[in-house]
Amino acid sequence: MYTEANRKSAEAARPAGAETPTETAAPPETPASLAAAEPAVPAAPAVDAKGRPLAVVPATVPWLEVAIFVVIAFALAWLVCLPLWISGKGLSDPLAVQVYGAVMMFSPLVAGIVALTVQRKRAKRARRPMASVPRYLGIGPLRPIGRVIWMTVAAFFGTFVLVVLGYLVASALGWLTLDLTGLSGFRTQLASIPGAESLPIVAALAIYLALMIFGSLFNVIVTFGEESGWRGWLLTSLRPLGTWPALLIVGVIWGLWHAPLILLGYNFNRPDITGLGFMVGGCVMVGILFGWLRLRTGSVWPAVFAHAALNGSAGMLLALVMGTSGPTPDPALITLLGVSGWITSAIVIAVLIATGQFRRQPELGIKIKPAPAGAEVPVEPATAVPGAPTTPEMAPRD
Repeated sequence: MYTEANRKSAEAARPAGAETPTETAAPPETPASLAAAEPAVPAAPAVDAKGRPLAVVPATVPWLEVAIFVVIAFALAWLVCLPLWISGKGLSDPLAVQVYGAVMMFSPLVAGIVALTVQRKRAKRARRPMASVPRYLGIGPLRPIGRVIWMTVAAFFGTFVLVVLGYLVASALGWLTLDLTGLSGFRTQLASIPGAESLPIVAALAIYLALMIFGSLFNVIVTFGEESGWRGWLLTSLRPLGTWPALLIVGVIWGLWHAPLILLGYNFNRPDITGLGFMVGGCVMVGILFGWLRLRTGSVWPAVFAHAALNGSAGMLLALVMGTSGPTPDPALITLLGVSGWITSAIVIAVLIATGQFRRQPELGIKIKPAPAGAEVPVEPATAVPGAPTTPEMAPRD
């Protein structure tokens, strides 16, 4: 410390006639300089006028809520399907399987609601802003609405194409016999329906495809139950891990969740761990595509409609294109969730990667630039993110 004695000693040592130096006053301590001396504390995310963060993705993975979600989703799935196990009937009653399966599909929605409720309560106690429920789940708002709508339509009808491509791959590998010109499998089905054989083949085909489309649209009710949980809550919550870890983890969990039905022989006619392995593989590959739809649009609806199209068309399209000759096909090889589907999905995924589509995440992938230490947290309209990167990958696109 500079004292009065120090000053007098310095004056005595100064040569005669030398100018006395003027002391420079130390700058006053300001809140900013005090804050700079303190350990850096991450600034809160930019929020809108209602205190909700402009970015949907949480800063870190809410692991407690993820555990709650998985436990509830799996427990409810087993609870719903328990009658199929304890009755000893298994899959022998197709109607019962469809009913139990449809109810089971709402378990991820219930799990997501519970996990999100816990998450929001913890955020409120910590005075940490959090996105609204519709935004977090990707239910709304649909912005930009044009992109969400056209990608939803493309996802719905594109899934039909993907299913057929999977059958073509299976045929090319010798696993499935197709009859695309004579439609012998379809004609055999018509012959089993009283009065249907008298219909012109074109009219019968038009009715068949219309039923497939409307049936798939009806499936949206139950696939919303799944997608609001898997691609809505879980993918959003795991997104801080990075795009690919989040997509892969969600796919594995989604596949294992099907165990109550798969271990009865559902989908693959393999009531064992092998069947479950095929289901996990299929869910990982298809889940990457559904997850991309969610990340690319910021909305869960394209994934909901794509999932509905898959469930509503896989069996009907197989009956349409399959020939009557040849051995009975193995569903573990020929379906979109089977090996041929893995190959088909991998090709589509490779194209998306090559064109940079996984980097375009206008809602979930956006990063907010931290404010300087001690700076006031900005309050801006929800349509603008102060300091957010403006790279083409992050910018919203129609």
